Formats: sequence, C-alpha cells, structure tokens
Amino acid sequence: MTLNREQWAIEWQRLRDVDWRDLDVKEAGGWPWLLKVLSCCLALMAALCLMMWFVISDQRGALMAAQRQEVRLLSEYRSKASEAAFLPEMREQLATLEGQLGRMRTMLPTDAEIPSLLDSISDAAVDNRLTIETIRLRPTQTQAHYVEQPLDIQVRGGYHQLARFSADIASLPRMVTQHDFSLEPVDSRGDTLRLSLLARTYRYLEASDQPSSEGADSP
Repeated sequence: MTLNREQWAIEWQRLRDVDWRDLDVKEAGGWPWLLKVLSCCLALMAALCLMMWFVISDQRGALMAAQRQEVRLLSEYRSKASEAAFLPEMREQLATLEGQLGRMRTMLPTDAEIPSLLDSISDAAVDNRLTIETIRLRPTQTQAHYVEQPLDIQVRGGYHQLARFSADIASLPRMVTQHDFSLEPVDSRGDTLRLSLLARTYRYLEASDQPSSEGADSP
C-alpha cells in the first residue's frame, strides 16, 4: 500500500486520536493503518525474540555440556600425562624389584637342597671343632607365599668356637635365620658350653606344596 503525503498525515492523525485504553484485538480490522503496521512489527519482534531465546537456550545448554566435557577430558589428559611421565621410572623400579626378587630366589633352597643345607651346617660345626648333639628338622610350616622349614640345632664347644659357628651359618649361600638362642655350661668349670638354637630356612611355595582340591573336598 502506497500512501501520499496527505494520506500519511491523515493516518498519523488517526493514530494520535486512538484511545489506547479502548483498543480491542477483536476490532483490529478497524484500527488505523499505522497502528496495524506497528502491531505487526511488534508481534514480529516478539516472535523473533522468543525464537532467539529458545535457540540461545539450547546453544547455552550445549555450550555448558561442552565445557563440562572439556574439563573432564583435560583432567583425564593431565592424569594420563602424569602417569606417562612416571612410566620410565616405574619400569626402572620394577626391573630393580625383579632383580632383587631373582637374587632372593637364589638364596632360598629348594626342597631337594635341604639335605645339602644340613650337610653345610654339620660341616660348619666340624670345621669349628664342635660336638654335634642334634641337628633335626621340624615339620614345615606353610605360609601364604613361602614354606618355612625350622630345624633344631644343639652343639657343644668353646665360646669362640660357638660364635664362629653362628657366623658361618649366617654367611651360608642359602638364607638361614637363627632364633631362640640358649647357652649353658656343660661342666662345672664352664670351659665347654652347649648352644641350642632354632634355625629357619625358607623356600618358595610350589604347586606340590598346595593341598589338592580333591583332598580338600573329600570328607
């Protein structure tokens, strides 16, 4: 619709004469032309604002979700980067522990080497000119990861000879620990002493040391 200058003046005057308190949407067809245009513009702007609000709300929710994911991924990255930084050191420590474990294994006798260990203890007593009264194995004691083999040792001799004997046991290639020392004179002069002790050696738990499941289930 094209209005000339006179018509614009008429429509403008009609708009100014409108009593805004008496406006009724049901009578919108009789409103001045400028009021209709203004109403359409306001309705269009309201619709656009509403659409933008919905779009921005969705985008804002997506943005917040992306920010949370970014924080989580960044935290995971830092954690993995820290683990990767310590990985060479951890590998080196693991290799060191495996080496120590291997050396400890060589110090523990196998079941077949127990008689040889008893011979080594007897030889240490003989080398120190001691009289062997008892070298006797006790029943084994099975622990979580190893088998403990206790043995009773009782020998007689001089004080210095007994001290060297104890040192020789401690320096054996196989691991032997000494416990429950008891030292008492054999004669009234006290020149000869009797040494009683409990020695323990250890070996790794093998499959043959585990009780069979059939035996465990049988009544």
